[in-house]
Amino acid sequence: MPSLMDKNVIVLGASRGLGAMIARRAAAQGARTLAVARRRHGLDELARSAGDVDVLELDASDESAPEKVFSDRVPSLLVVCGGARPHAAAIHEMTWEQFSANWENDVKTSFLFCKAALSKPLAPGSVVVLVSSGAALGGSPVSGGYAGAKRMQMLIANYCQKESDRLGLGIRFLAVAPATIMPGTEFGKHAVEGYAEYLGMSVADFVNSMKSPQSPEDVVAAVFELAAHPNAWEGSVFKVSSDGIARV
Repeated sequence: MPSLMDKNVIVLGASRGLGAMIARRAAAQGARTLAVARRRHGLDELARSAGDVDVLELDASDESAPEKVFSDRVPSLLVVCGGARPHAAAIHEMTWEQFSANWENDVKTSFLFCKAALSKPLAPGSVVVLVSSGAALGGSPVSGGYAGAKRMQMLIANYCQKESDRLGLGIRFLAVAPATIMPGTEFGKHAVEGYAEYLGMSVADFVNSMKSPQSPEDVVAAVFELAAHPNAWEGSVFKVSSDGIARV
């Protein structure tokens, strides 16, 4: 996928954060971009600020979501971003509903859309990117099932790539994991506050204790690099740090 000009790009979880940044960049590169999210306010703001972006208010974890989204346009690039905000607490202080929130949202969305990408199937050369998390590699003891859910997204990308190869579909499935918390994002701020409280530290001290994190711009650039040159990167799972992209 050397250029996104006039290509169909769909971004799930595009009302804020990384998803909104990815949708803006795709539109700026001339892609026919569809931004999908639950939150209408964020989508409207994206449409106003990004120019040529179409929006669709929809719960991507609903069973009928892939059919509704793919009936609007069939993507050359599908980015599954966003998901539930994990409840920040020690494991014994959580309910099952709080613990499993990211499985019911992030994992279910990834499962539904990757299954649809294989079943339809998308055209050869299409790319599906699941935005995972470095928590999948190092754990996240105050986020319930979050780390396990993000690890499952990596496995889904791997399983789907094997099926694409076995069936000769020519679809590329990738998982991209920001290596560390990004304190400057809304999601990262929530994580920092949760860890600081858990460890009995101030937010400032916790942030100062972190290794230099990658920026949101680093992650967005990695998504587009991997989508544009998938054959240059062997593997299905990649970590993005301040040192660049590395295969996991």
